[in-house]
Formats: sequence, C-alpha cells, structure tokens
Amino acid sequence: MTTQSSAHDKVGRGMAIMLFVTGTSHFVFPGQFNELVPSFMPGDPGLWTLLSGVAEIVIAVMLLASFDKKIAGKPVRLWGAYFAFALFVAVYPANINMAIEWSSRDMPEPLFAYARLPLQFGLFYWAWALAKDIKIKSGTK
Repeated sequence: MTTQSSAHDKVGRGMAIMLFVTGTSHFVFPGQFNELVPSFMPGDPGLWTLLSGVAEIVIAVMLLASFDKKIAGKPVRLWGAYFAFALFVAVYPANINMAIEWSSRDMPEPLFAYARLPLQFGLFYWAWALAKDIKIKSGTK
C-alpha cells in the first residue's frame, strides 16, 4: 500500500468514524436533534432524527467496506461516499433552521449555529473528493 493510498483510506475511515459517532448520538441524545428538524418537515421530528441516525450509521459501514464488495458494478465504498454527499446536502436545511432558531439565544450559541453553515460546505467537498479518490483507486468509471 502506498503512502497516498494509505492517506486516502484514513480519510474515508475518518468520515466513517465521524458518521458512526454522530449517527449513534441520534439515538443516545435524540432531543437535541429533534429541535433541529425544520417545522415544514411532515410528521414527528423524532422520526427524522432516527432516520438520519440510521442513514449515518449505514453510510459509515459502507465507507468501511472492502473494494471488492460491489453494488450495481460499483464499490460499496463509492456508494457510501455518494450517499454521504447526499446526506450532507439533505440535512443542510436543519443547519439553516438551527441558525434561525438559535439567533436569539445568548452568545456564543448563535456563533456555533452560524459557523455550521459554511462548515457544511467542507463536508460536501470532503465527500465528493472521497468519491473521486475511490473511483480512481478502484478503477471505476
């Protein structure tokens, strides 16, 4: 394994660990996530919290799959990177909702909420760059 290949694997494992921890926290501390669900979402906020937690854990597992495991001819790990990107985009409205809802709180809470908005773009980039790296490493077109 080359140094560059090892670095790419660490990046993917890092995202998997982050998603597994945050996904698990949806089950351990659901109340804090329920508050972030925008009011325009149908149904109980708890359902969205649990679904996003499950999605994060499933994606984490996908990102740890070996390259020889494939779905529809593409590595499961590549699908995991694509799904991570989609998940980060899908939960962005919750981050916007958090910034709006927390704007009237005492400092520094609004700053944390506002800081999440541009940081989310870093997650978009991370997932997309990881997908590109997986495609190259696996020889997938």
